[in-house]
Amino acid sequence: MRLTRAAEYAIRCMVYLAKRGKGVLTSRQEIAERAEIPGHFLAKIAQDLARAGLIEIRQGAKGGFVLLKEPAVISLLEVVEIMIGEIYLNDCIARPSDCKVSYSCAVHQVWMKAREQLRATLGEVSLEQLVKEESCIAPCQGNSFGLEGGCRF
Repeated sequence: MRLTRAAEYAIRCMVYLAKRGKGVLTSRQEIAERAEIPGHFLAKIAQDLARAGLIEIRQGAKGGFVLLKEPAVISLLEVVEIMIGEIYLNDCIARPSDCKVSYSCAVHQVWMKAREQLRATLGEVSLEQLVKEESCIAPCQGNSFGLEGGCRF
């Protein structure tokens, strides 16, 4: 299984917004540059995140995105599944009615266990934890963001 590019970019966007904090307006251009997300892709991702209630999109020259929830209550699983849908490792789990032997299939049980473990692992990690661990956002260069040798978040 591999995450889609949209899911990877959504994670970067949400981690960046989590660094800024709940309720902080951040420009689309800033997020695109700092999180290395193409601007047109970021707009599409933001629509999905806004529909799910994680961010608010503000239009206009002074617009941007606002994180609506505390980073501690947003899991990596939530962000991933907003972008790709509920995680299933194969069709017999996604649509058990299409598989005639899933109830007695040993491989089915392995897929179920793997899915449960993956979802549990992603569900245990909050955006707050990712921010503390300096995850997928490149560090600031010099003092371009207002603090000597680092970023202002």
